[in-house]
Amino acid sequence: MYEISKDFPFSASHVLEGLPDGHQCARLHGHNYVARVILSAEKLDTVGFVVDYGALAPVKRWIDGVLDHRHLNDELEFNPTAENLARFLANLVPRLVEIPKGVSVSVAVSETPKTWATWRETS
Repeated sequence: MYEISKDFPFSASHVLEGLPDGHQCARLHGHNYVARVILSAEKLDTVGFVVDYGALAPVKRWIDGVLDHRHLNDELEFNPTAENLARFLANLVPRLVEIPKGVSVSVAVSETPKTWATWRETS
């Protein structure tokens, strides 16, 4: 299996709903996020790519225009946990980028250098 990835950093704030009073993530706070788009395939195209990295430019434009330096609760219609954000972005990528047949999309989201949440397709 071949795998490529590209990181898309952005800064944003959020408040997580449903947490007990006093939980640090229930208060307004922000992160320097990294959204990592991961594309996997068993076969390469005729050039030798899973997908050309340049094809991912629309993902950067979308993140920069919609998420960067924004309050995620105002921009997204779900509780903006890293896990939910990873699933949302993984479902968004194929609407922004032509994903060849046989290529699967996963997204990992980091809120801090030590933490990652990943969503990947399952067979």
